[in-house]
Amino acid sequence: MRHRGTVPLKTDRLVLDRLTAADAEEMFRNWAGDEAVARFMRWPAHKDSLETFQLLAGWECLYSSADYYNWGIRRWDGALMGTIGFVLGEEQKPEAWRAPGLDCSAGVWEPGYCLGRAFWGRGYATEALAAVRDFWFDEVGGVWLACCHAAENPASGRVMEKAGWRYDHDAVYHKADGTPMACRAYYLKKEERPQGL
Repeated sequence: MRHRGTVPLKTDRLVLDRLTAADAEEMFRNWAGDEAVARFMRWPAHKDSLETFQLLAGWECLYSSADYYNWGIRRWDGALMGTIGFVLGEEQKPEAWRAPGLDCSAGVWEPGYCLGRAFWGRGYATEALAAVRDFWFDEVGGVWLACCHAAENPASGRVMEKAGWRYDHDAVYHKADGTPMACRAYYLKKEERPQGL
């Protein structure tokens, strides 16, 4: 793979770019401090914008790494709606996956995303997911991607399916504090991605 880091991406309605500590107030207000958003995420809702500021300051340091991927999702009008990025997933062993031909030798990478509640139900998450999917396959050179969602959050699974992912198996992932969370795991091979999304 040819890791490129968090480079700017654009779609018809969105700009995906790096976040800075200056985004803390908007990020806290729009989603990071919202219990309803954090419910299905691996992280707890932030207590205040200082916590968000400290997180973003740490992210700014990580952007220098070519294998660090974490974009802010903005509408063309500049509204900061959420984040999307890639991480190494929990299920790194080939035997965890039922689909044939999934090469895990470069690690099992998966996108993760969240949007503020005010932006749900408008196709933004699917559009952002399709953008990073195409970047991964076309620019980074990955051959497949995993993805997972909390079993209690089927709306996230619908986003994955619209962007081409296929259900593979049930799994148990873990929140940042170690709490287990029932999940559904998906995969998408480069040659099977949908065209035109």
